[in-house]
Amino acid sequence: MTRSMEGPTDHVVVVGAGLSGLSAALHLLGAGRRVTVVEREAGPGGRAGLLARGGYRIDTGPTVLTMPEVADEAFAAVGASLRDRLDLIPLHPAYRARFADGSTLDVHTDADAMEAEVERFAGPGEAAGYQRLRHWLTELYRAERHRFLDADFDSPRQLLGPDLVRLAALGGFGRWEAGVARHLRDERLRRVFTFQSLYAGVSPARALAAYAVIAYMDTVAGVYFPRGGMHALPRAMAEAAEEAGAVFRYGLPVTRLERSGDRVTAVITDEGRVPCDAVVLTPDLPVAYRLLGRTPRRPLRLRHAPSAVVLHAGCDRTWPELAHHTLSFGHAWRRTFDELTRTGELMSDPSLLITRPTATDPSLAPPGRHLHYVLAPCPHTGIGPGPAAWHELGPRYRDALLRELDHRGLTGIADAIEEECLVTPADWAARGHAAGTPFSAAHTFTQTGPFRPRNMVRGVANAVLAGCGTTPGVGVPPVLLSGKLAAARVAGAGRITSPAAGLPRTRVPVRAEGARP
Repeated sequence: MTRSMEGPTDHVVVVGAGLSGLSAALHLLGAGRRVTVVEREAGPGGRAGLLARGGYRIDTGPTVLTMPEVADEAFAAVGASLRDRLDLIPLHPAYRARFADGSTLDVHTDADAMEAEVERFAGPGEAAGYQRLRHWLTELYRAERHRFLDADFDSPRQLLGPDLVRLAALGGFGRWEAGVARHLRDERLRRVFTFQSLYAGVSPARALAAYAVIAYMDTVAGVYFPRGGMHALPRAMAEAAEEAGAVFRYGLPVTRLERSGDRVTAVITDEGRVPCDAVVLTPDLPVAYRLLGRTPRRPLRLRHAPSAVVLHAGCDRTWPELAHHTLSFGHAWRRTFDELTRTGELMSDPSLLITRPTATDPSLAPPGRHLHYVLAPCPHTGIGPGPAAWHELGPRYRDALLRELDHRGLTGIADAIEEECLVTPADWAARGHAAGTPFSAAHTFTQTGPFRPRNMVRGVANAVLAGCGTTPGVGVPPVLLSGKLAAARVAGAGRITSPAAGLPRTRVPVRAEGARP
């Protein structure tokens, strides 16, 4: 049984209206708490923000939505439904992989469609291997979902049990790349099922096979896109929370926390104090620790995941070979991960994620125009170029990326751009992200599960953390789960329902009187 807060928790202030904060707010409302959300920006979203420029509606954060049932749990906490609030469009294919040798593979989440595509691409032997791989990934997910992903830890001893034995029997403590290689011989196919290790901040040759559950989310469970863009998800969550009684106070950066002994008594902003019985902090770890006035001791220094350069480009044309999500692989693979995670160099032969959201929702751009999002992983500022260097390096790297894309078939892309926004590690650092990366602490063994920074900080009785830096980790589903786990710390695990696990949904009436502090 994990620890929960002691003392009063009637009024909870959530700092940050990103996905983790909104998830926490919805689950807390469902547990009968009064909730105030304080956000420094003018609206909800956090990293999943929105930039409107020249008629283009640009998602500034994640572009991949998997495991929508995790978001639905948050809506269900207040009697709402994700699918009543959002038009979720399943992507077919989930990805298109384009390789340096000119070959192309569409990644389908339907088993039969993907088996046929793998057979076309690499023959019947690899198609049979894909089916075995799919089964292994599914079994990994079943072993991890509720005991490891959706779980809080106060001690490593809580790992012990039959689920740990099952995970070990599945090879979860081996290496991700080796686990995939047991089923697939084609090196190109292996990339499709291991590139996700970048999300975890570790090369596939070194990442634990347990993290291959990310590949399950992408390639088995399905990839979705909300009509209106990814920002539509936090916007819908905020609307549901407000209807259920939450108070949102936007445009208010938090400057400090008022304390009395080991308890936080108020959140202080430039406009005054917001009293609270408990607080959920969702900023990146360095900001949260600064507000709390303490940084937990760790035997090993935190290692951060690689960062990314992102070019948002509104263009007067597109390229039909691009799917909604296209993985453009270079020749290099192992060297790429060495550069990103060890030597701190920019990719000499880059692998890129190109997202074309207007392939699914043309309303995100003016008529006849197209929106493209190019993500190039790069080292974080602790081992690579620092924020100051990126101010000069950024424009040059942007030009180099466009030349590379032109070489790979996106002919004339530089001349096609009408509106653009370039985001570099300097921008991530300016937003308070440690080491200039939006992907926070890497998922090494010593930074996973009970070894990841805890969501309760010793010495502070009524504060809890949420977001990608704490349990369970990076990615949209884990971040949503982090908000749920934070709410369970506040209200007690027994008060937080899990509809996806078969528990009943309880409608929470919209509060009328007394909803505002």
